[in-house]
Amino acid sequence: MRCADALLEVRGLTKRFGGLTAVAGLDFALHEGEILGLIGPNGAGKSTTFDLVAGSRRADAGEIRLAGEPIGGLAPHEIARRGVMRTFQHNRPFPGMTVVDNVMVGAHARFRCGLWSIVGGLPHARDEERAMRRRAEEIVEFVGLGDRRAADVATLSFGQGRLLEIARALAGEPRLVMLDEPAAGLAPAELERLAAILVRIAARGIAVLLIEHDMHFLLPLAERVVVLNFGAKIAEGTADEIRGHPAVIDAYLGDPTALVERAH
Repeated sequence: MRCADALLEVRGLTKRFGGLTAVAGLDFALHEGEILGLIGPNGAGKSTTFDLVAGSRRADAGEIRLAGEPIGGLAPHEIARRGVMRTFQHNRPFPGMTVVDNVMVGAHARFRCGLWSIVGGLPHARDEERAMRRRAEEIVEFVGLGDRRAADVATLSFGQGRLLEIARALAGEPRLVMLDEPAAGLAPAELERLAAILVRIAARGIAVLLIEHDMHFLLPLAERVVVLNFGAKIAEGTADEIRGHPAVIDAYLGDPTALVERAH
C-alpha cells in the first residue's frame, strides 16, 4: 500500500554486485519533519541504500519516489534539484575557500543564473550572489559556525567540519537530508550540539535520514529506526521496539548491549 503522505517512499529496492545482493527488496517510507535512523552491521547495505536514493548508483529493481514522483534513475544533480541532499562519512570541504563560500557552493543547484556566472562576477548575477551570500551566512549561523564564517576551511576542527557538511547540505534548500555517520569522531559536547541541530532541522519540516553507528546518539533522536542485515530489512519501529526485537539482537551477535556499543 502506498503511503499517500510520505515524502520519500522506497519500495522493493534491490541492488546486486555480481553474485552479491547488497540491498534486497527494501521497503520504507519517510515523512516531512521526521528523523529516521538506518542501522545494521557492517555490510548491511546502508551506504548502498543512500547511493541509490541520491542517484550515484542505479537500482536493479524497485522504485524510489519523492513526494509521489519517481526519482529512481535520475542523475544525482537532478535529484538534488528536487530537494534531496546528502553528506558523506568523511568531511569534503572545498580547499582554499572560506566557510561561507563553501556553503554557497552547496547552493549551486538553486542558482538561477549559474554558479560560474556568480563566481565570475557577471553583472546580472551580482544581486543573486548577494542574496545567496546572505542565505549562506544565515545557515552558517544556524549550525553554530557564525564566528568562523570568514575562516579558511583548513582551520576548522574535525567537529566543525562535520557542521560545515550539514550547512552545505542545507544550502540546497532540501526537503530531505541524508546524513552518513555525522556523529563519527565527535566529542560528547559536539554530539549534544549536533543532536540539537538535527532536531531544529526536522522542526523546519525537513526530513532527516540518518546512518549512524553510535546508538547512544541515534536512539534518543530518531522517531523510527529501520534495521538492515545482509541487505534486507529485518526490523522497523521505535527505539524501544528495536532494542528488544529478536532478529535485531541476533544480527548483533546475540548481545543486546551491542545495540549501544558497536552497532555499525
